Amino acid sequence: MPMIDVYAVAGTFGDKHQLAVDLATTLMRIEEVPDIPMFRQNTAAFVHELDTADLANVDGENTYVRVQVLTNHGALDRQKQLAVVAELTSIVAEAAGDPTLADRTWVLLTEAPDGGWGLAGQANTNEELVAAARAQIAEIGS
Repeated sequence: MPMIDVYAVAGTFGDKHQLAVDLATTLMRIEEVPDIPMFRQNTAAFVHELDTADLANVDGENTYVRVQVLTNHGALDRQKQLAVVAELTSIVAEAAGDPTLADRTWVLLTEAPDGGWGLAGQANTNEELVAAARAQIAEIGS
């Protein structure tokens, strides 16, 4: 149930909502979690627009995008890490209508420690999240 935060200068993306949907959908697919409400409703992306003065590299340029992906510990093996970075970068560049933006998109992968994933007011361990998913799968299958 990852969370994605995208930071870019205002106006970088034409359809921020579709960008958020595309990022969340792609990450859920790569993570290979079951397509159940628990994951669909709790995998989300947030697009944060910055004023042009709020972002700069050493040369003062501000045409960069930062994508921060937070997953629970161990959710992404090496192949999934590579896929997340490649696919999210591609989605960002396409959403901006600028293929060169891929060269200026940073994707940071971060893991919450086991027990550090809060949902519905409960700090969950990976084991608890798996149990909740299995219970929902069993309930849906009934």
